Amino acid sequence: MQNDNPNTERYIAIARACLKAINDTAKNAGDREQKIQAVYQAIDTAFQAEFADYRKSVAIMASVLERIASGELDHGKAADLARKTLDQQPDSTRKTMMH
Repeated sequence: MQNDNPNTERYIAIARACLKAINDTAKNAGDREQKIQAVYQAIDTAFQAEFADYRKSVAIMASVLERIASGELDHGKAADLARKTLDQQPDSTRKTMMH
């Protein structure tokens, strides 16, 4: 994976969480199904953490779009609200691919 890819750090964090879960479950005796579930949980937790900014940004933008779509704002106010919303989005969501 290229180091200039904006998602490299996300992939690395998720991969580390997966490897840690696999290593932790390999060391412990126990039910195979429990070990698999522990790895799945670690993967899910890592994904949730890495994509929290995206979910927050999408929720804010959806709220702004609903307000604009309601028709209660004139064209200028709607455009201003849209610009302010775009300016406030986290750096991790700006012009980057999610995968």
